[in-house]
Amino acid sequence: MADAQIGSSLWWSFSMGSAYQFHSWRVFVIVCALPCVCSVVALTFMPESPRFLLEVGKHDEAWMILKLIHDTNMRARGQPEKVFTVNKIKTPKQIDELIEIESDTGTWYRRCFVRIRTELYGIWLTFMRCFNYPVRENTIKLTIVWFTLSFGYYGLSVWFPDVIKHLQSDEYASLTKNVQRDKYANFSINFTMENQIHTGMEYDNGRFLGVKFKSVTFKDSVFKSCTFEDVTSVNTYFKNCTFIDTVFDNTDFEPYKFIDSEFQNCSFFHNKTGCQITFDDDYSAYWIYFVNFLGTLAVLPGNIVSALLMDRIGRLTMLGGSMVLSGISCFFLWFGTSESMMIGMLCLYNGLTISAWNSLDVVTVELYPTDRRATGFGFLNALCKAAAVLGNLIFGSLVSITKAIPILLASTVLVCGGLVGLRLPDTRTQVLM
Repeated sequence: MADAQIGSSLWWSFSMGSAYQFHSWRVFVIVCALPCVCSVVALTFMPESPRFLLEVGKHDEAWMILKLIHDTNMRARGQPEKVFTVNKIKTPKQIDELIEIESDTGTWYRRCFVRIRTELYGIWLTFMRCFNYPVRENTIKLTIVWFTLSFGYYGLSVWFPDVIKHLQSDEYASLTKNVQRDKYANFSINFTMENQIHTGMEYDNGRFLGVKFKSVTFKDSVFKSCTFEDVTSVNTYFKNCTFIDTVFDNTDFEPYKFIDSEFQNCSFFHNKTGCQITFDDDYSAYWIYFVNFLGTLAVLPGNIVSALLMDRIGRLTMLGGSMVLSGISCFFLWFGTSESMMIGMLCLYNGLTISAWNSLDVVTVELYPTDRRATGFGFLNALCKAAAVLGNLIFGSLVSITKAIPILLASTVLVCGGLVGLRLPDTRTQVLM
């Protein structure tokens, strides 16, 4: 009862007419979009990049922003009296010669073409410089770490909820009630029927009034002079059944629920349209969101720990240690035979991997010089998304086959990626280039 109330509070619906329902997934999408909108608004209050201002010749504005950053850092260190000074500045080189040549003589579409071509060429040159000395080796190592962490993390994120759902399904199936070869006549049913299989049954002059069918299957059964009125169903099917002089009034029985069934002189009135399922009817739908919520909530302690220990134990120790521990924790999934154990392992895994993500972001930014930092970070993030898609496809296809392959695969890639991460240069005391 308490679980049903929680589900109802998390997934409410607004009825709009008799055939359409406005479910809260739309509200969920709106809420998820709010942080993006807030970020766009917040960006308008952030100062512009000093490097960009130097590129466009706005040196005074660049100095003011650099001075603001310097003064803020000095106040945080307890040295507000320290004066901001600049001894040497290297103005970034621009690749705009072709644009200047074409700006006076070319047509507008020619100028646009030259500008786009020049920008793409500049991006390509910057990208290739990420594989030149002295950052080439670091780029290769970071590529391995980003790929393995993303592949293992997002792959298992898809695999966890589905495995828990399979455990629930197996337990639910073990409790199925089987009713075989019996006859019922002149009866009336107005209660919920759940998790049952009726085989070879005969129903004569029966009335199903306001019944909720949950995971009920009728096989090789005969319904004669029966009435189904105000009926809703979830995972309910009629397989190879015969209906004689039967009336269906205000039911949600779609044609696909009648498999190889035969109808003789039957009538359908006021069939319900649209989705009629609620959390009261199908609690597993709420459970999937709840499991993901717990996994996301476990990220909070990992963020706090990484923020407190990042500078104390070092970026590389946190990066490699978190990935290796995440890989080791995957082995314990082998012993996960219940929902609670799998949820506990999911929370532990998410808490460990978020520390790796945080330290990896810091290490990546600090290993690249300013003129290659944005391009290198963008390339690695794009690689991360590709690895995430690949992980979702591979791990998703293995959900109903075996647990051994996903566990060994995730453990291997995470441990290998963590060991490679430990070979990266330590940037804790390094001056940014």
